[in-house]
Amino acid sequence: MTLRIGIIGCGYKGSDHIDRVANRINGATLAGVADIKQELAEKYAQKYNCKHFETGEELIESPDIDAIMVVTRPHDTHVPFVLKALEEGKYVFSEKPLSTSADDCKRVVEAETKIGKRLVQVGFMRRYDNGYRQIKKAIDEGTYGKPLLLHMTHRNETTVSDYYDNDAIVETAIHECDIMHWLVGSDYDKVSCFIPRAQTKYTHEGLHDPQVMTFDTKNGIHADLEVFVNNHNSYDINCEVVCEEGTIALTSPIFTQVKTQERAQTAIPQNDSFRFRQAFDSEIQDWVNGVLADHLNPTAPTTWDGLMACVAADALEKSRDNGFVKEPVVLPERPDLYKN
Repeated sequence: MTLRIGIIGCGYKGSDHIDRVANRINGATLAGVADIKQELAEKYAQKYNCKHFETGEELIESPDIDAIMVVTRPHDTHVPFVLKALEEGKYVFSEKPLSTSADDCKRVVEAETKIGKRLVQVGFMRRYDNGYRQIKKAIDEGTYGKPLLLHMTHRNETTVSDYYDNDAIVETAIHECDIMHWLVGSDYDKVSCFIPRAQTKYTHEGLHDPQVMTFDTKNGIHADLEVFVNNHNSYDINCEVVCEEGTIALTSPIFTQVKTQERAQTAIPQNDSFRFRQAFDSEIQDWVNGVLADHLNPTAPTTWDGLMACVAADALEKSRDNGFVKEPVVLPERPDLYKN
């Protein structure tokens, strides 16, 4: 069987996934696209010889579409399409974040729990990155003793003009909200968000940049995160884990080094599509394999993971707006469906 995939959202990340499904994923074919901008959907439908749907709902309902990918912006548009896919009994991949609020995520948890089967995978692709996977393996095996501290950075060269304070958390730091608790195997106890006095001249009204966040887990591990989305340098993702007997740190994928004028230079990726290409490819292939088997990989990011990340993000926003105090991260009871 070849899985017929329909993609809703043809913007920056949607177009990246369109090319991925059309050219690099085994067992799947790009069967249809939809976007609120009709001319954009028509462009990709013609380019990849697939069907253009006028609405996402029409795409989901079509008997010519087996599974759906939701890659729309703004991110609070994800949940209605995900819920519609669940109503149709179809598997759905939702790009991160699942939504911009925990309450919306709860609606998906409730709908999927009622069905009694996992049909949703959330796009936390860092879990598929070889670097993060090697770090997790070392932590799980206790290679360097137990982890004590994590130091993380999430830096973008520039960002769009309609990007604001909450986006720094729910769009950018949401990756760390997921990957950090996945690495150490513990939920969050408290989080905080601090705005330094010094701000970059490249920011705009409504966006404090950079921002500093902290995470304390229930098993006593502390992490700090710098989010700097206008660093005017590169897409610079770092994660260092300090353990009892050593440290483990990511390195960016580098293919060449240049030596010139008595200096050695190594490139830093410009964007996430380059830095995490392997991870994006691996996560979509894993999703397709799970859909074809009619059983999603139990280790793949779930609706519950999407909810957990948004609960942490909500607490970070509350901390930032209420004097930078540490805010508790309070989760509802985890349904049996999400207990591995």
